[in-house]
Amino acid sequence: MNQDLADLIKIFLEYLEVEKNCSRLTIRNYLHYLNTLVEFLQEKNKRIPQINDIDINSVRSFRLYLSRLAGVSGDMKSVTQGYYVIALRSFLKWCAKNDIKTLAPEKLEIPKGKDHSLKFLDEGQMGRLLNQPLLSSKNGLRDRAILELLFSTGLRVSELVSLNCDQIDLKSREFGVIGKGGKQRVVFITREAASYVARYLRSRLDKYKPLFIRTAGKKEITVTDEKMRLSPRSIQRLVKHYVILAKLPVMATPHTLRHSMATDLLRAGADLRSVQEILGHKNIATTQIYTHVTNTRLKEIHDKYHWGNRKK
Repeated sequence: MNQDLADLIKIFLEYLEVEKNCSRLTIRNYLHYLNTLVEFLQEKNKRIPQINDIDINSVRSFRLYLSRLAGVSGDMKSVTQGYYVIALRSFLKWCAKNDIKTLAPEKLEIPKGKDHSLKFLDEGQMGRLLNQPLLSSKNGLRDRAILELLFSTGLRVSELVSLNCDQIDLKSREFGVIGKGGKQRVVFITREAASYVARYLRSRLDKYKPLFIRTAGKKEITVTDEKMRLSPRSIQRLVKHYVILAKLPVMATPHTLRHSMATDLLRAGADLRSVQEILGHKNIATTQIYTHVTNTRLKEIHDKYHWGNRKK
């Protein structure tokens, strides 16, 4: 029996929201990706798309259509095309689970993107970046606390901005966060980061709940907590500002500080599984992007223990 594709997608998105506890951003993105498919099929077939319109040929045509869509610079990047395929594959898995006959999800392959070198800051660069905010300036202490906390915990920028003042235990120097897919984990704060966060909180005379807030305007008398909360975009601009001031060779982002924390731990001897848990990666394969930093340690082990190096 055939079924309206748009109706099924609506039910699927409700499933993601209620059963899978996906974030609003994830649901919004999946809606965009799948609606693009609906619009493509409607234009192609000149009628309202049905679930049986999804077959290997229509998917191939859709992917060709995506590859030729204009992106930010030129054609759409393969990694962006991959998001559409991931959303479609997730939808097809849901269909199979609910005995809705359609294309088997395993027949879809994610487009391979080009390998990019992982950006991270070494100790010297990280030190220069952390020392950029002027603690005597209006927001200097806040900004130093933000940079310290990003590097200390490896938080994603979305996780950082969602923090509230009562969420962090500066005595135990650890607290819980809810990351991607509603996954909970514990993150840890260095003594240095805890010190700056404590100084920042002592400097605040307000009672707003968010841990990091913007500066209120003169005309703003009563403002809600959420309107005072710094946005992810604000954090990104903040980090970019200090990267430029520090004259770093790497155009670091908040996520670069997350990479830098993971790299620092591995270089100091931490095992990959522990770093996986600290970062909140669901799959160890995601954490393995950091294994490049073990090359130096492996060479040292090879030099020390290989018979060819030990013999005189």
